[in-house]
Amino acid sequence: MEVTNIKAYGTRAAEAPLNQLDINRRKPTPHDIEIDILYCGVCHSDLHTARNEWHGTLYPCVPGHEIVGKVKSVGDHVTRFKLGDLVGVGCMVDSCRECQYCQEGLEQYCEPGNTGTYSSPDKHLPGNPTFGGYSESIVVDENYVLRVPENLDLAATAPLLCAGITTYSPLRHWNVGPGKKVGIVGIGGLGHMGIKLAKAMGAHVVAFTTSQSKFEEAKRLGADEVVLSKDPEQMAAYRGKLHFMLDAVSAEHDVNAYLALLRVDGSLALVGAPEHPLPIAAFSVIMGRKSFAGSAIGGIAETQEMLDFCSKHNITSDIELINIQQINEAYERLLKGDVKYRFVIDMASLKG
Repeated sequence: MEVTNIKAYGTRAAEAPLNQLDINRRKPTPHDIEIDILYCGVCHSDLHTARNEWHGTLYPCVPGHEIVGKVKSVGDHVTRFKLGDLVGVGCMVDSCRECQYCQEGLEQYCEPGNTGTYSSPDKHLPGNPTFGGYSESIVVDENYVLRVPENLDLAATAPLLCAGITTYSPLRHWNVGPGKKVGIVGIGGLGHMGIKLAKAMGAHVVAFTTSQSKFEEAKRLGADEVVLSKDPEQMAAYRGKLHFMLDAVSAEHDVNAYLALLRVDGSLALVGAPEHPLPIAAFSVIMGRKSFAGSAIGGIAETQEMLDFCSKHNITSDIELINIQQINEAYERLLKGDVKYRFVIDMASLKG
């Protein structure tokens, strides 16, 4: 397998900061697309993986799975894309393609496991991990590449490839739309996208936050109502009122307090990833035939559907643009929740 040496930013150990390093990318095979990376979003998963907080990180680790760029070259058999096309790459770059879920367009739930954009074994370069978007370029099979709408701001589109699809998929799955009252818990990288998308789908959106200071922000993002979740009286006013809730909180929190706000047959879907298990009281779900569920990203077709939906409704993420040299500082700020609402790296800074 022929390779090309390119610049990237990553780490060789959990306790080490991210620094510039050189990595190898395969030269495009017949069905591959080589993408010149323009922007890459910074997801909390990047930090968890770089620091091995979820265990199993393959080093060296080059994070980044919210990638927007331009097609630089294509393999001989590529039919979907051409030179110069605006494209995106999300959280996965391959899957088995044969299991029942891949066949159903649910590659995110591939039975043998999909190939992550970074820190997965690279089948093309045995013994090496896949390397993500904190790099000059990336080579991906055309079947796992998305078309980026030209009317959207490219930097602000990058987080749609993870934060966007992570919230869009459950909202679609649970049929959020007109006539539905929908709660969005937590107004961060995921939650702010949940508000925008649920509103665009036609739902009545109620945002829940622990911070009074986020009330105006939630309204600006599209929430019809905002609730201070620490106030028992405000919470009680919504008891049994909501059809669906999207829980985007990754800290420990009382899910039972939110399950109480669901109508009969209502569902709460968790997309945040708390470190420790969340206790669920039996009667929180028994009384009212309620469901406590979870959701990951979407499949490739659904991710394209999400991008097209965002194009139609002019939805992008609220971002702070940074240079790659600021990534370690950005990680520290991410830990403090000091970003509105997603860092995005201008990858031109790596080439300078």
